[in-house]
Amino acid sequence: MDPAGRWQNLPSGPSLKHLTDPSYGVPREQQKPALQELTRAHVESFDYAVREGLSHAVQGYQLCTGEEMSKENCIVDNIKVCSNDTGSGKFKCICITMRVPRNPTIGDKFASRHGQKGILSRLWPVEDMPFTESGMVPDILFNPHGFPSRMTIGMLIESMAGKSAALHGLCHDATPFTFSEENSALEYFGELLKAAGYNFYGTERLYSGISGIELEADIFIGVVYYQRLRHMVSDKFQVRTTGARDKVTNQPIGGRNVQGGIRFGEMERDALLAHGTSFLLHDRLFNCSDRSVAHVCVKCGSLLSPLLEKPPPSWSATRNRKYNCALCDRSDTIDTVSVPYVFRYFVAELAAMNIKVKLDVI
Repeated sequence: MDPAGRWQNLPSGPSLKHLTDPSYGVPREQQKPALQELTRAHVESFDYAVREGLSHAVQGYQLCTGEEMSKENCIVDNIKVCSNDTGSGKFKCICITMRVPRNPTIGDKFASRHGQKGILSRLWPVEDMPFTESGMVPDILFNPHGFPSRMTIGMLIESMAGKSAALHGLCHDATPFTFSEENSALEYFGELLKAAGYNFYGTERLYSGISGIELEADIFIGVVYYQRLRHMVSDKFQVRTTGARDKVTNQPIGGRNVQGGIRFGEMERDALLAHGTSFLLHDRLFNCSDRSVAHVCVKCGSLLSPLLEKPPPSWSATRNRKYNCALCDRSDTIDTVSVPYVFRYFVAELAAMNIKVKLDVI
């Protein structure tokens, strides 16, 4: 773990025997400066180890990935010097934890504690958000269509419980099966809300932040614990213009780490056909994929028989080489067509199985 011997010659400090062994006879008034000197020596050795470990970690990261490190600003959150159980052994490795602060953006994933996951679809300024009669502005507006099919009733009960707890200064017990059909949670938290002067069901009247007009519907509003998930747009977005291609099919390769493209499948093709964008479909699936120019014999319809003539000798005045059909032995029947490269590969595979493919060129 220490091939370069980085931890062999650490700065040495005074021994602990100066403070513990009475045979040294250190007076009490001299013990405090000795302790400070010992602490300073150990801090210097630790700083030296961490500094060397950081540089070694950065170099190792660049050597392993072969790429530059991320351009995002980050904060070194934690540094752990890992050794044996007692901490008396030589340093083995340094674990560095980095924290990247990010603001929520459109497309980031959030979820409550009831499996209600969702994507941030719109970011509104706080002055355009709706507000209650008391002037409170909600942080999240949730689509009510996410409740009937998922049946996450616990999130509604949590909203009422959190609202009543905030109003009365309570701390509710969320142990399962505390309530029953005779003593329901709705009635218990509803009475608490009613005692605080709010609606029994936790709904309120909200006003538009843009026009100030009262909204017609009663809106369920309360306190819910939301968590931010690790699926973020900044880690998933993918952009490609031109780049690497597959060696066999000559089509763009896939994968975000290799600057690949995103697969355009059959369902995406059907969507473009439904919109009537045939030229866009042709551009995506042909021009920007594996378009190639092939030579075909019009007479025999073979895609494999047209072969390029041998190069003329150096003393010859002929410089233009023609394509000749190996079956027809003619060059005036050769025409060029634009076909996908994977089709040429498919024809060659069929020829290897003794299956002939003929093309009718019009």
